Amino acid sequence: MADRKAFHIVARHTARALSVVLLAAGIGTAMSPGSQAWARGCATLDIVIARGTVEPGYLGAAIGDPLYAVLSAQLPVDTSAHRVEYPADLLVATSISDGTRAMAGHLIDRAAACPDQRFVLVGYSQGAVVTHGVLGSAAIPGGWSLPHELSSRIVAVLLFGDPLRLVGGTVPPLYTDRTANYCAAGDPVCAGGVFPAAHGSYEWAFAAAAGQVSARL
Repeated sequence: MADRKAFHIVARHTARALSVVLLAAGIGTAMSPGSQAWARGCATLDIVIARGTVEPGYLGAAIGDPLYAVLSAQLPVDTSAHRVEYPADLLVATSISDGTRAMAGHLIDRAAACPDQRFVLVGYSQGAVVTHGVLGSAAIPGGWSLPHELSSRIVAVLLFGDPLRLVGGTVPPLYTDRTANYCAAGDPVCAGGVFPAAHGSYEWAFAAAAGQVSARL
């Protein structure tokens, strides 16, 4: 089991990156909620999704809902989806810490219940920061992290609009070759751009993300 750590952002660059995430709270999307999906039974592949700041939708209207529709249709294995239950609100001081606890806890529980199940981790905006924390990124030195012995169960990591990308934050080397980090041109959160609408426009990346996952199955 992962040990709970006190969540403190101590790195100067991380503090700057998380301040950028605050911008995402005001960006949002006007999309309507997509189709709902729940993790049931022991599907071959469980898609675990941490939505963005105040993002509507069940898995997330901008990323999670439409991305899961593409993955479930294109991947050659049966899938389930899980919504990481956390505030996704930077007015809640513990939001990111809560997210790492919820994501890591789900992975640990499902790995025990379904010994052959593998996982895809998806993080959008603030959810990407949560995912970094679960993987043990040096840029997020607190929260809950995934036990090392479960690392082989992670098929792929898909990050969208990642605030840590703006300051050079990366996933640990163990996960580099299975991580795709998508950043739209002009996205102020991950690219320092000046087009807020770009932060909610990632449909162009979904087919590539499905290919990234499929290639690792």
